[in-house]
Amino acid sequence: MNLNRRTLLLAGGGLSAAAVLAACGDNNPLSSESPTGTAPSGSPSGSAPASDVTLTQWYHEYGEAGVKEAVEKYAAEYTGAKVEVRWTPGEYAKILAAQLLTDDVPDVFEVEQGGSLDMIRSGQLEPLNDIIDPVKDQFNPAVIKRFTFEDKIYGVPQTIDMQLLYYRPSLLEAKNIAVPTTFEELVAAANAVKTSDIGGFFAGNDGGVGVLGTILLWASGHEQLNEERTEAAFLTDDFYNALVAYRDFSKSGGVLQAASAEWYDPGAFVNGEAAFQWGGLWSLPAIKEAHGDDVGVIAFPAIGAKGRPVVPFGAFGACVAAKGKNVQAAKDFVKWLWIDQEDKQVDFSNAYGTHVPAKVALVPKADKLADGAGADAAKYVAENGFTNDIMWSGALGDAFNAAVSNVIKNDADPKAEFAGFAEKAKTELAKLKG
Repeated sequence: MNLNRRTLLLAGGGLSAAAVLAACGDNNPLSSESPTGTAPSGSPSGSAPASDVTLTQWYHEYGEAGVKEAVEKYAAEYTGAKVEVRWTPGEYAKILAAQLLTDDVPDVFEVEQGGSLDMIRSGQLEPLNDIIDPVKDQFNPAVIKRFTFEDKIYGVPQTIDMQLLYYRPSLLEAKNIAVPTTFEELVAAANAVKTSDIGGFFAGNDGGVGVLGTILLWASGHEQLNEERTEAAFLTDDFYNALVAYRDFSKSGGVLQAASAEWYDPGAFVNGEAAFQWGGLWSLPAIKEAHGDDVGVIAFPAIGAKGRPVVPFGAFGACVAAKGKNVQAAKDFVKWLWIDQEDKQVDFSNAYGTHVPAKVALVPKADKLADGAGADAAKYVAENGFTNDIMWSGALGDAFNAAVSNVIKNDADPKAEFAGFAEKAKTELAKLKG
């Protein structure tokens, strides 16, 4: 089980990272072939080897077997500098944050969503526009949008994780039910296929409240914040109606309130406990092993007349310390690994679990995404990908989650429950901008 690679996805659904013990990984060997025909490993273009330069590169501890050996191999193949990889078990974000406050900062390190507002405001991250601007159109546009703050990009995307809705096509076909494209159709389908032995829809042992909160916001057609990032942008009847719609769904019996495993674990779906389950792309190998071709995936369906389908995504980005001793050498290495070395980028996404390459053109080269549910998932993240705004602070998220839970679990009136949120958002955002 792997907690760390998934934590950046959880804020997108409103769930505390501490609640998650997610994902399984493959133990595939390193590929010896380059599927992309990129230039061989070595020095950055136009520069001589700089063996007298030593760079430190930090990763969090990935749960998938083989990742540590892979990133060490990538580093060893670079001849522009000596790269020392540090594998960091434990609470990586806290350990990294503390280290960045010292005089001995890592030259290159990965950060969730390409950098936090605190890191940017405190000048800890070196802008990377000079290496990524010429190629940013090659990357998933939703990821690049999240990685950009005030026209500057502080990280190069490494790979993409995502959430999505799994279903069993055979169960729908048996009832002559089409794959749902709207929330109303999902409700009808889940209630039609549930039996005494199998639930309709499952999204966690809290009834789905934790992971689906922000998804309901996006699926009802809203953004978290306005374009200027000065106020909340979702306090409308359409959003309130979406909360009520999910509450009604939960009370209808179509939502499985508890199962043998959590939403981020494939266990409940593998065991046939629900016809639909909200989960992560990382669960696809285990689910396909259990159900073969009887597996489909869709985005969370649109809710209401202004709604749109949604999949939350997360992406770690390779960042460079602005106060590092070798800033240019670090940028050269990041460019070499995460922009130029496309064979390694495919390997990183495809050989250790199931992930979506950050570059759109590399997605077909990941064989786990070549067809079926994998191909559909990659399409959804490109077309329907959402993630938390960089200024959606912990205080706002906590207040939002509490209000959503009170509406769905305790029958609170949504308009009344969110009555003070607008002012809270203005105050919090003003502090962040200041």
